[in-house]
Amino acid sequence: MLDSLITSKTRIKLLVKFFSNTGNRGYLRGLADEFKESTNSVRVELNRLSEAGLLHWQNNGKTKSYQANVSHPLYQEIRSIVSKYLGFDDLIEQVVNNLGNVKKAIILGDYAEGKDSGTIELLLVGEAINSEYLAFLIQKTEEKIQRKLKVEVRDTIPAEGLSGLVVFEKESQ
Repeated sequence: MLDSLITSKTRIKLLVKFFSNTGNRGYLRGLADEFKESTNSVRVELNRLSEAGLLHWQNNGKTKSYQANVSHPLYQEIRSIVSKYLGFDDLIEQVVNNLGNVKKAIILGDYAEGKDSGTIELLLVGEAINSEYLAFLIQKTEEKIQRKLKVEVRDTIPAEGLSGLVVFEKESQ
């Protein structure tokens, strides 16, 4: 979907990196290595996105660190498009909302870091979740979003804490 609107594969990777998780940051060489792209193609796209105001940058010594500009008027819309591109909206709709007693859903691993690796790691926090129904939902969702799902279910969030992207949180009543 996104690749039919945006022809630059590097630009798509940058949008996924920075707009899938607000906390994601990157610098030129690190992004080039991560994307397995030339520094020049990454630099061109970083400059374009910065000039459009979609990315902020700051100097850290000799390197520029980039991240999404959350105050840009199109930030929420681009974030929503990236979420749809990655399948997060279908993931939540199909898996979380239909399971019943899910308190929290957290994306972990590569996708939390803005890397479209093909396997979404999802932690579901809840009680009495039907594992057979969950397996069925995972299969259907994988077909729909064309990505592999690795789902872990826990009663509580581990004490050691997690760094991830919270995509669903049930409001306490």
